[in-house]
Amino acid sequence: QVQLVESGGGLVQAGGSLRLSCAASGRTFNIYSLSWFRQTPGKEREFVAGINWSFGSTFFADSMKGRFTISRDNAKNTVNFQMNSLKPEDTAVYYCAADVTAYWSRRRGDYEYWGQGTQVTVST
Repeated sequence: QVQLVESGGGLVQAGGSLRLSCAASGRTFNIYSLSWFRQTPGKEREFVAGINWSFGSTFFADSMKGRFTISRDNAKNTVNFQMNSLKPEDTAVYYCAADVTAYWSRRRGDYEYWGQGTQVTVST
């Protein structure tokens, strides 16, 4: 089992920045990738960015490149997700998810463990 706890959401003005964190615990040695997804009401949960847990390689949804970065702190079993130049359309609940079977997946169904989500609201 892997437990994930997100933190760092909140309210920010357009153009501002937020950093989300995801703390992993439990059988973290089983993690292949740890990724961020987001969801707004009435829409599918979509992949945003991910990181290879062992090697630190990152991958992003095409539309997310440039404004967001993702990094890991292995000593703390934490992944940080930095969001810059935020736009109102970035408003969503952001979820941290762990894939324990494969690398590089962008598919929601491939992720076995999920955090509770953290709300990000970007105002105009």
